[in-house]
Amino acid sequence: MTDQTPILQMRGINKSFGGLRALIDVDLDLMPAEVLAIVGDNGAGKSTLIKVLTGVHTADSGEIRIAGRPVSIRSRRESMDAGIAAVYQNLGLVDTLPAPQNVFLGIEPIRRILGIPFLDNAAMRARTVEILRNRVGVSLPDLDAPTRSFSGGQRQAVAIARAVAGTDLKVLVMDEPTAALGPEETRNTLNLVRAVRARGTAVILISHNLHHVFAVADRVQVMRGGRRAGVVSTRTATRKDVLGLIVGADVDEDAHV
Repeated sequence: MTDQTPILQMRGINKSFGGLRALIDVDLDLMPAEVLAIVGDNGAGKSTLIKVLTGVHTADSGEIRIAGRPVSIRSRRESMDAGIAAVYQNLGLVDTLPAPQNVFLGIEPIRRILGIPFLDNAAMRARTVEILRNRVGVSLPDLDAPTRSFSGGQRQAVAIARAVAGTDLKVLVMDEPTAALGPEETRNTLNLVRAVRARGTAVILISHNLHHVFAVADRVQVMRGGRRAGVVSTRTATRKDVLGLIVGADVDEDAHV
């Protein structure tokens, strides 16, 4: 951690579903241009915490700040307006459409000819090339091909570009981005995470794979039983340290390494 103001702060986040306390006084800090991994067993609270951040669930109590300013997040729209976007495992791409139409799906630029509106395909294509190059750090071999013909890593790039295109992105959430990918596609996807961070966007990475976490993350926040069990730096901690926090074996309740 540095003296910088975190780009994202979550303080005292609580969320219950009936009698189940899914989140209990959870804090989170995400620094600018940082990759923060969130790990934990199933039911530890990591998915609920991210759903609160992305507006799927509304916290029962607590505070969220973006760049030091409090924000209200009660819907997906409010989360996006705050500069937060998420890329989920299924990516949500329309496989029959090429990359530009996927990137601008729902926010297509329009041009008028004799007063008649038409999709501005040239603008979408040029903007997609720019976003992929400058914000994601990749180029695609064929922008006009249907997205179903792309590799797993290329599809991830399109999904990230769509997240970048739709908002003034400050925080990108990636939910299990390497799940079900082969070794080469996994390497490509991890390189995408590095490229997004290198271009100044902070990333929250949810993953069960600690090898992948330690390959790209700056810090790791461990969730256990709905609480923050600890936060460690990948520069000084080991996978064994993180596993100890996950299972609660001989560790302090709120250890910082």
